[in-house]
Amino acid sequence: MQEYKLFINGEWVDSETGEMFQDVNPATLETIAHLQKASAGDVQSAVDSAEEAFDSWSGTPAPLRAKILFRAARMLEERKEELSRLMTQEMGKILKEARGDVQEAIDMTYYAAGEGRRLLGETTPSELPNKFCLTVRRPIGVVGLITPWNFPLAIPAWKIMPALISGNTIVFKPASDTPLLSIELVKILTEAGLPKGVLNLVMGEGSTVGSEIVHNKSIRAISFTGSVETGKWILGEAGKDMKRVSLELGGKNPIIVMDDADMELAIDGVLWGAFGTTGQRCTAASRVIVHEKILPAFQKKLIDRTKKLKLGNGLDENTDMGPVINNSQLQKVSKYVEIGKEEGAKLALGGKPAQPLPGYFFLPTIFTDVSSDMRIAREEIFGPVLSIISTGSLDEAIDIANSVVYGLSSSIYTENIKNAFKAIEKLDSGITYINAPTIGAEIHLPFGGVKATGNGTREAGTTSIDEFTEIKTVYFDYSGRLQKAQIDVE
Repeated sequence: MQEYKLFINGEWVDSETGEMFQDVNPATLETIAHLQKASAGDVQSAVDSAEEAFDSWSGTPAPLRAKILFRAARMLEERKEELSRLMTQEMGKILKEARGDVQEAIDMTYYAAGEGRRLLGETTPSELPNKFCLTVRRPIGVVGLITPWNFPLAIPAWKIMPALISGNTIVFKPASDTPLLSIELVKILTEAGLPKGVLNLVMGEGSTVGSEIVHNKSIRAISFTGSVETGKWILGEAGKDMKRVSLELGGKNPIIVMDDADMELAIDGVLWGAFGTTGQRCTAASRVIVHEKILPAFQKKLIDRTKKLKLGNGLDENTDMGPVINNSQLQKVSKYVEIGKEEGAKLALGGKPAQPLPGYFFLPTIFTDVSSDMRIAREEIFGPVLSIISTGSLDEAIDIANSVVYGLSSSIYTENIKNAFKAIEKLDSGITYINAPTIGAEIHLPFGGVKATGNGTREAGTTSIDEFTEIKTVYFDYSGRLQKAQIDVE
């Protein structure tokens, strides 16, 4: 059994604690690795290393930083299948989804590397003569990155690559359920030529490692993807030191299916949106709001299609859905099924762990007769549980969609362009899909949500650079005399 250490100042080092934790395959319950737990002191060592490396790294021209990222992207491509299979073993998602996760990391690495030739600022005329105005981007400094387990390579790449190309140095904490993909990413970046101290990896508990990252005064920005509760805590604590904070939190994403929709296409989308990654996505479609005119036929076809989904080890290419990540998540999903039944929803399919599979498998679950005020229709379950809600009109459907605290992704299936544009205008979400499910973001477009889904920041696309840079405004006055803006303008 392989044992993994922390990565600080370009070296794999033992933690101060001497304590270990296990990495378990959720499909087989086999331990696949032992990993060292970091202490607050280890985090401080990582911060010291990042601080020491900052001047050199931020002073390296961005196109030269980009060369390292381009090499890393090519290495990720070369190792795509190996990394995908490791991801399926570690996280449980089926192999074709794992390949997509790795490809997303590849795409993000190439995209961020390309920004090394841009990192665009603005130029604008001055209101005074013989004066020139522009903006430039500057790195923030040492940044703390905290990532979840559901996209164990893509989400770290979404944060690490823009942070690096912008000239920051990093203290990185991956989720304890899926650290191996982060370790492999660090190895690849190191092999690609990343200088020591620029990227530091610390693993362990959020209450120790995560807390020290949030509270350490030398870390100037935090980027976090995870639960709303933890995000609120980070925002409050980091705000005490005026840190930059970027949060990507939960979702309770709706798919609206109108009476004029292509029903087969909509069912394809709902199946992928609800049960892809076993429902363990912040963009998962956990609510489908269906027009009452087509509801009976839609429900029957959806249930019949869902019954055909094959559960099992994701390394089997014929598997449609893998396990949930751990026993705690399995119990949470089971709890919400009981809540749904107690609230009066009809359990139409599933609703229990899948037996006799050995891992953390839960049957794809569908509730019908769900009202929008039920907890299963309002709270994020993060598992393969779908609520079907009836609606009589688009206006009502939009009201139902907007009735939750979240606002990440949304979708409408309709052949009516008026319906589509009304949904775009009225749905409270950072992302809206037309005739496609709520999942499948592309890395060159901004990603993020409104309301409790985040704090207004966006990841990916050009906004990925916004997240990790400070804007500095620069004035050149070559008039040779004192000029006073506003005062000297009549």
